[in-house]
Formats: sequence, structure tokens, C-alpha cells
Amino acid sequence: MVHILGSSNSIFNQFIAEIRDEKIQKDSLRFRRNIERMGEIISYELSKTFAYETREITTSLGIASVPLIKEQPVIASILRAGLPLHQGVLNYFDRAENAFISAYRKHHKNGTFDIKLEYLACPDINGKVLILCDPMLATGASIVLTYKALLLRGKPLHTHIVTLIASAEGVEYAKKNLPENVTIWCGAVDEELTAKSYIVPGLGDAGDLAFGKKIQ
Repeated sequence: MVHILGSSNSIFNQFIAEIRDEKIQKDSLRFRRNIERMGEIISYELSKTFAYETREITTSLGIASVPLIKEQPVIASILRAGLPLHQGVLNYFDRAENAFISAYRKHHKNGTFDIKLEYLACPDINGKVLILCDPMLATGASIVLTYKALLLRGKPLHTHIVTLIASAEGVEYAKKNLPENVTIWCGAVDEELTAKSYIVPGLGDAGDLAFGKKIQ
């Protein structure tokens, strides 16, 4: 299942507009904060799909029955671009365990590239809800490869992929190569993907915009 939050009118679209805007992007602090806020909004929406149980809370005047999340999720993010998005999700699921994965594109002289994973730190995810964060879903290869690597730490009950800008091609690739117990939550889906696998209109390199340009 794919949820596109930007397809309906809400304040969420203001944040999509700002992370795309090349003038506003020059303020890296604002760029990171907008991504963080988008992570919070998506977290609220996907929390509606969780299992809940009613608990009794003692107040100064009596007992209140409140439905609370039955089990906290595990939040996983692809470094480094995923960090602001991860923080937004963690702001809402603040008791969650966390996982971090280092993934990058290794480019070849002929213009092609491979996705390489170099580092994975993850708790046991067996039988748990997994939230996998990456702000851009271009070809879909990184998400699929990362998901398969995380399976070495257990088989999640359900996986929510949280991304901000996706390509139509990347979404289709993910749907074809991921199991049915995976849900994709994204801000917007763009139709074009360039020969170098950049999303158009997209927003550029999310990692560079958030943390500064890297040496190639």
C-alpha cells in the first residue's frame, strides 16, 4: 500500500514546497527542520495503523482509561540524509529502539552505479514494527537492499517506509521487490527520473542540503 500525503490539502504541502524551493534550501537549518516536521506528521498518520491496548492512568483526581500503543516500533534510517527525518519520527515514537545503515552509490566510469552498504547497527526486529526512513526514493534499489540487510536482524511484523519525495519508477520497483507487509508513506511522487537516477523536479541532494556538500 502507498500513502501519498501531499495528494490532499494540508499544511504538509507547505513543507514540501519549502524543501523543494531552491531559495529556502540555502538555509540548511530550516531545511533540516522542515524534514523533521514532515517526519512528525507522517508518524502521526502511520501511528493510526498500530495495535493499541487500553491502560488505566492515575490522575490527581481519579482514573482515566487511555488507548496506548501496544509495542514501540524500531526506527531505522539510511545515513546521512535520513538523520533529520529519523529525528522527526523519533520525536513522536520517543521510546523506540533505533537502527542506522550506511549506504551509498558507487559510481562507475560508464555512468552506472552500484548501491553499497558498509555499516549496519540494529536491535532485534523480529516480530516488531519497523519504520525505515530515507527522504528520497529514486530507483528504489537502496530501500530494497537495506530492507533485505535488516532481515538479518529478524523478520519484522510490518515495515513502514517513510520517504518525502519518490519517483514513480522507484515506487513501482519497491512494490515489486518488497513483501506485502510493507507500506510506503511519501510526501509526493514525481514522474521523471534522469539517466543518472535523480528525481525531477525532486529537490536535489538531500544529504548535501542538510549537512553540506561532500567530496566526491
